[in-house]
Amino acid sequence: MSEVTIEEKPAQTKKEKTRADKQAEHIARIKRTLIASILGIFVGVLSYYISISFSKDSGLLAFMLMLACIVIQKHIFTLLGMGSTKMGGKDWLYQGFMTFAFWFMTWTILLTSLPPALN
Repeated sequence: MSEVTIEEKPAQTKKEKTRADKQAEHIARIKRTLIASILGIFVGVLSYYISISFSKDSGLLAFMLMLACIVIQKHIFTLLGMGSTKMGGKDWLYQGFMTFAFWFMTWTILLTSLPPALN
């Protein structure tokens, strides 16, 4: 059997990137943003149901769930084959902000628009 070596491309400047490279990076960023948004909405709905089920310290638990979803994103990217090793601090801050924003909006909308569940 012959060994196949995969050579990694060195980092390219913006001028050296081809149109296909730029499009591939753009699509990867869109996928990461979509994952962060969906996780934020999911945790917002989950936080709502937790807050109507447990009245004591539900806000803290909901916030901790949102933080857990931010941490889980790296593992989701790895499972989906999306390289998270090239992401810098600014990228992770953006991912966390998107998750937080969608969590906050979803949870707030549900808390203010739906009547509390009857026990």
